[in-house]
Amino acid sequence: MLTLKSVQAGYGRLPVLKGVSLHVRQGEVVTLIGGNGAGKSTILRTICGLLRARKGVLEFAGQDLTLLTTERIVALGLVLVPEGRRVFRTLSVTANLELGAYARPDKIQVRRDLEELRRRFPMLKDRARQAAGTLSGGEQQILAMGRALMARPRLLMLDEPSMGLAPRMVTQIYEILAELKKNGTTILLVEQNARAALKVADRGYVLETGRIILDGTAAELREDPEVQRAYLGKGYREVWE
Repeated sequence: MLTLKSVQAGYGRLPVLKGVSLHVRQGEVVTLIGGNGAGKSTILRTICGLLRARKGVLEFAGQDLTLLTTERIVALGLVLVPEGRRVFRTLSVTANLELGAYARPDKIQVRRDLEELRRRFPMLKDRARQAAGTLSGGEQQILAMGRALMARPRLLMLDEPSMGLAPRMVTQIYEILAELKKNGTTILLVEQNARAALKVADRGYVLETGRIILDGTAAELREDPEVQRAYLGKGYREVWE
């Protein structure tokens, strides 16, 4: 569904991605893990067209993304939940959700999708008229995910969805991701919380200084000694048992 081949990208003269190759199949949850500065968020920005690849190939469902605008990429069905949520703070919860569907012409179906989201996530109904900026961090993350789902993504990308959240909210966010996975949503997940990410993912890639140094199934990565040492830490087994 999504393929990157030898992609190079960066900011100004600073190279960040140094020949990244990866793929995401339809219906998979694939995670990118690594430390700060590894290039995880830069990959998502490059896929979305917010940052242009200097070299390499990016394809989605067989279509070249390299020269497309971000708006056109979103219209193809690639939708990003950005780091830090980025909700429209002064607008209501409902207005934020409606903005997620701004490019969709099927307004009757948009209303149905909005009601379905409210059914699945009651907080979105209970706080419908509340300004998004007054929600807790975890509630804002749920809202940002709901806003992205209103675009009916073919591939949903999430950038650090658990960052800065209390453990209870992290659990809730990953329960939502597990439900999306069960329903067949294709997901590319960037996450520093390797324990949580590898629990929900089918496969993963480990990045270090702009290069993929390891890839495999989630089970393989969980058992890899280097991943355990660098990202899982002591006592990691209790998470899976």
